[in-house]
Amino acid sequence: MLKFIVAALIAATAFPVAASAQTAELRRDRQDIRQEQRDVAHARQHGDRHDVRRQQDDLREARQEYREDWKDYRRNHRDVYRRPAYVGPRGYVYRPVAVGARIGSPYYASRYVIADPYRYRLPRTTANTRWVRYGNDVLLVNVRNGRVLDTHRGFFW
Repeated sequence: MLKFIVAALIAATAFPVAASAQTAELRRDRQDIRQEQRDVAHARQHGDRHDVRRQQDDLREARQEYREDWKDYRRNHRDVYRRPAYVGPRGYVYRPVAVGARIGSPYYASRYVIADPYRYRLPRTTANTRWVRYGNDVLLVNVRNGRVLDTHRGFFW
């Protein structure tokens, strides 16, 4: 019996440590992306086309690593991404949306806005943009004109 209690205590302390390690890894990946973006800008100003190409490749790899780490986080924290059934605005029908499309203002009303994007490890929004739930997808929408700036399909389980 004592072995089971000790194993349960070890497991209870190990899972929060793993979650914080994944969060720290995502944070480091975002820092790497910002650094690579600065390197690309510097290469454009002061380097030749080979330097620019090399820095752009490094930036692409950093973004890919971030996506992979984020997918691992999402896979390990399925309960965060499990939401109740989606009910769209009256009179509207779900259709997959691409970047650049416009959606109606009922879709980015307060009912559908993701108030805490950090909970889902989504990037911060600016003054005129909001993360919006659209079916099981998540859209980054410019609330001034309704244009979709970014999409994550199948975001929620």
